[in-house]
Amino acid sequence: MRTPWIPGRRPRTWTVVVWVCTACGGAEPEGSDADARLQAMLARAAELELPTEYVPPPGNPLHHHTAGFAKVLCSGVFITGLDPADAAANVGGFTAPFEERRHVVDTVIDFAAQRVTLTLPDGVSRTAKKYRSQGCVTSPIGEDSVYFTPTDVEPHLPPAASTPWPMGDVIPDEPWPAGIDRDAFMAALDTGFGPPEAKTLSLVVTYNGRILGERYAEDIGIHTPLESWSMGKSLTGALMGVLIQEGAYELWQPAPVPEWYEEEGDIRQQIRIGDIMRMSSGIRIRAPQDPDYDPSLGYPDHLYLYTGTINSFHYAATRPPQWPPNTVGRYRNTDPVLTNYLIRLAVEERGEDYHAFPQRHLFDKLGIRDAVLETDPYGNFLTQGYEFLPARDWARLANLYLQDGVWMGERILPEGYVGYARELAPAWVADGRPVYGGAFFWVNGAGNWPLPETAFAMRGAGGQSTTIIPTHGLVVVRLGKYTGAREGGRALNRMFEMLMEIVPPLDGM
Repeated sequence: MRTPWIPGRRPRTWTVVVWVCTACGGAEPEGSDADARLQAMLARAAELELPTEYVPPPGNPLHHHTAGFAKVLCSGVFITGLDPADAAANVGGFTAPFEERRHVVDTVIDFAAQRVTLTLPDGVSRTAKKYRSQGCVTSPIGEDSVYFTPTDVEPHLPPAASTPWPMGDVIPDEPWPAGIDRDAFMAALDTGFGPPEAKTLSLVVTYNGRILGERYAEDIGIHTPLESWSMGKSLTGALMGVLIQEGAYELWQPAPVPEWYEEEGDIRQQIRIGDIMRMSSGIRIRAPQDPDYDPSLGYPDHLYLYTGTINSFHYAATRPPQWPPNTVGRYRNTDPVLTNYLIRLAVEERGEDYHAFPQRHLFDKLGIRDAVLETDPYGNFLTQGYEFLPARDWARLANLYLQDGVWMGERILPEGYVGYARELAPAWVADGRPVYGGAFFWVNGAGNWPLPETAFAMRGAGGQSTTIIPTHGLVVVRLGKYTGAREGGRALNRMFEMLMEIVPPLDGM
């Protein structure tokens, strides 16, 4: 059927619902001192820079924007279940900027085929289709297929409706925790959900692994997969942690990216897996989060790894080095894409099903049933941001980190891996930005969050976040529509302040 997109149409009013993270690059503070620190950081980067050439991504930027829009609309409608006009107006503004969506002259949504086709004034169409468990994938221009065989990946778990949390849906009937004022906590939960302008879709708080409270928007439930954006980077870090625990890799070994070993003496052979997951590989691309980003130079590689409809693993692996590894910290999608590349190499080397690996080796162990991890046309997971999970599933993953990588008595992540995730990345500290850790986690090293400095988090564009507060045994998950990020961030920060007053620190913390 043909469904018109009406940009001016108002979305539904939500009955119930972080801080702002529009692109998750770490906002630079304002003021003269901040400007001086920025200039010092850029001067340091210039001194360390290697004499390699930058080659921008090929193609028409509008075609890339529209590829992103087709994917976002497909996922919003066929994975989350949003109304098409609502999805077009409110979600996925990172790879599909809202101001660029106005160029689309025809929108066709085929509900039977689960396909979205967008046409531009120059006659170019971008098509995204849902491919079984691999979610929505945009095809190259002129094509309507992918270069892999889609599969269904079913959880190997008991029925959720009759299984206790955290492995299922049933919340045990336990006494309310002593020392926490119930009414005050519920008031904090309402505050965190925010006003309608926050467009929060789900909010879940766990305390010592127990769900203490949750809120959902109308038509959103505990099994609704929601756009999560760069929280998927932390999920990627967890999957690498699983492989390290299983003996496939070591954290500090040189990353065995095949393209880096084609010539003797390639400096990229010095890049360690642990450097990559600290966003400190030194690989040369352009990202909107770069402190010296210049949009006039064209479409950024950071987005092209989503929208290029290419083999994203090969593209990332063939980018040249810009700095020696572990010297300069930059938030760039090459690093999680390369980590996903290493994951695929290890899984297939063992003769296992790559697309089933996350479910079999992580999700089944944690009780996660509803995750959708999307790919490029070559079947490569793009979990630098193209993944959809319900809030409860993010809470499960966060509690794995809160429990030092151990779940139900089984060690899932290597001993010391959670410490690596929480530890400030040396290259980011050297840059004067103590905000990034390991395993693709943000850390409160600068004390900018209204939480203890030991807090760390998964963060995604549009205000998506999962925050781990070890001192208080808390996990807070907030997911919402992209356009509500600013108001949602204010609401979440107010909630954090309230929780720090309501929930006492754990003994010894």
